[in-house]
Amino acid sequence: MKSRKPIPLLKLRKRKHSQPGQSKKDQNLNINQNEDTDQEQAVPIHLHRELKKNIEYIKQMVGNSSDIVIREFDLGQTGEIKIAIFYTDGLADKSFVNDFILESLMVNIRTANLGSDVLSKKNIYEIIKSHSLPAGEINELVDFNKVFYHILSGDTVVLMDGFLKGLSIGSRGWADRGVQEPSSQTVVRGPKDGFSETLRTNTALIRRRIKDPNLRIETKQIGKKTQTDVSIIYLKDVADEKLVQEVKARLKKINIDAILESGYIEELIQDETYSPFPTVYNTERPDSVAGGILEGRIAIVVDGTPFVLLVPALFVHFFQSSEDYYQRADIATLIRFLRYFAFFLALITPSAYIAVTTFHQEMIPTPLLISLSSQREGVPFPALVEALMMEVTFEILREAGVRMPRAIGSSISIVGALVIGQAAVEAGIISASMVIIVSLTAISSFVSPTFNMGISVRILRFIFMFLAATFGLFGIILGLIMMVLHLNSLRSFGIPYLAPNAPFILKDQKDNFLRLPHWSLHSRPALINQQETVKENTASPKPPQPDEANQ
Repeated sequence: MKSRKPIPLLKLRKRKHSQPGQSKKDQNLNINQNEDTDQEQAVPIHLHRELKKNIEYIKQMVGNSSDIVIREFDLGQTGEIKIAIFYTDGLADKSFVNDFILESLMVNIRTANLGSDVLSKKNIYEIIKSHSLPAGEINELVDFNKVFYHILSGDTVVLMDGFLKGLSIGSRGWADRGVQEPSSQTVVRGPKDGFSETLRTNTALIRRRIKDPNLRIETKQIGKKTQTDVSIIYLKDVADEKLVQEVKARLKKINIDAILESGYIEELIQDETYSPFPTVYNTERPDSVAGGILEGRIAIVVDGTPFVLLVPALFVHFFQSSEDYYQRADIATLIRFLRYFAFFLALITPSAYIAVTTFHQEMIPTPLLISLSSQREGVPFPALVEALMMEVTFEILREAGVRMPRAIGSSISIVGALVIGQAAVEAGIISASMVIIVSLTAISSFVSPTFNMGISVRILRFIFMFLAATFGLFGIILGLIMMVLHLNSLRSFGIPYLAPNAPFILKDQKDNFLRLPHWSLHSRPALINQQETVKENTASPKPPQPDEANQ
């Protein structure tokens, strides 16, 4: 049986300029294709030649904020050279500023051997730029937009009297959480490091795993007020160029005041808004992101959050864990089947119980039917109301456990569930069998490796319960058909959401429901990657000739 040819990247509908009847999402994304970020769109205000006027303008714009430090000093034989440095207290590394910037400009430059050059007002700019600053990151500034961006990002800006340009020195050094174990996607075997809230730390964790010069990290600022750094990371010779351009185009269209978390980006670039299923993958694990990049996916890293986005994201991607590739192939395959089974349990267990006990009692064995009937003898509510009461109560307990302080959150949720469930059964409000059904459903919903797919199941579960209470098993089957049709209509950056199952791609089945041994995983997904599809060269290298071996 031959596999189908890979489907080319589907062209998405282009958003037009805002019209009176346009949706809010389209209006937020409405921006000219030829324009870049808001920072680059703003009319540049060039620096003034007089240092005093530059200082006054900066003070005026920041409103004399106490965390903006301005240090003025003089250079030259008679102090004729006026210089000022600007940095934000708390964002810049004070030790670096004092030891490598201020000391270099105020002390070392006076005793430096400049050869034939004499420290003067004419050549002070080139001397400072080329000889005096022991820093690895130095940029030239000519307008105030860049000046404010670097100051408020933690860099140190140096301005000199008599020059229409200045310098920014990389001195970012704010306190961060550091690299810790991920809290949302834990594994038994595998790396324990997770992303943090610092962009450069996150890119370093990915670069540490993929030491390939073709790994591209491109950063831009999104958000008119926050100017949040957003980086896209991909392998140049692996990722599809059309996919890379599509990701850049969607990010370029974003026109919004603030980007405070990667969830903003996810909602603005996703293919389908009104769908319970996620089409953008997010994770705290650097190894998951590195694995996706090696397959041809593109990572989107947002400064200020430990959750990194990965696109395109397919349905099967949300049932795969990074631990699948650290365990043996047979164990990983068994666990994957267990996840899919738990997905269907969490989805239709309450609805199946409602349908069978309400419409299809003949399907239940007689001893079990007698037992269920005796349990429900004193229950005044139908099965649907009974299930809704338990499901809503459990959702409230689950949300309360998340929001409560950690010291008491878990105990409140567990004790609350046990006490409320037992009290409700003894009071005759619900049956004991319903407690078992709801407990099994709740446990099954936690099996999913990704939190957002578990939320999708929680939403759909209530829809299936109403269908089961109305039409019985026929309603459940109708709901499953509609769900599969909806899944078939979804795309993630132009890639069919149910690939490689619909369309069926035979060669990609080795890492779908099954996880074959690593030696057989020698090709990348066909639809995601259309350039370098082979992961490794299976041909054995040619042995050296005898004369070559003796040399």
